[in-house]
Amino acid sequence: MAAVTYDIDSSHSSAHFSVRHMMVSNVRGEFTKVSGTVTYDRENPAASKIDVVIDVASLHTRDEQRDTHLKSADFLDAANFPKIEFVSTSVTPDGHEEHLTKGNLTIHGVSREVELHVEGPTPEVKDPWGNFRSGAGATAKISRKDFGLHWNMALETGGVLVGDEVKIDIEVELTRRAS
Repeated sequence: MAAVTYDIDSSHSSAHFSVRHMMVSNVRGEFTKVSGTVTYDRENPAASKIDVVIDVASLHTRDEQRDTHLKSADFLDAANFPKIEFVSTSVTPDGHEEHLTKGNLTIHGVSREVELHVEGPTPEVKDPWGNFRSGAGATAKISRKDFGLHWNMALETGGVLVGDEVKIDIEVELTRRAS
């Protein structure tokens, strides 16, 4: 089977993140608008390609004040940088249905190479409307400072308000394009 191109189904996909808060707990959030394409070649995974776009305005952490601050110029600056983008540069099999995917992640106008650990894509299923669907998940860890996100506040007892390491977890549902 030749390479198959899928569209990311935004209504069934999301990008989650977590970061240390006050050095004691993890705050979690998500971006609810994820779009893009995945071209997957099961016989030659190295020929595969992933392009993902995340809408920064769709950020949600269950705290409206925090969401507003994260979208402000102190952090993601959604007014000037409305998208987070990932474009793969290599896909390497790393076990059964697992791939190490390297690519350029652009956040806040800064691009850096990152590694995504991808599970999937899953075997296709046919949905009730005749479409073929698959799914995949990816994880990564990044330094927010590498992307120009430096805002922080020192704590009276030592440490900082916001940790540097950000854990990323992406889940996508894919719909095969008609050939």
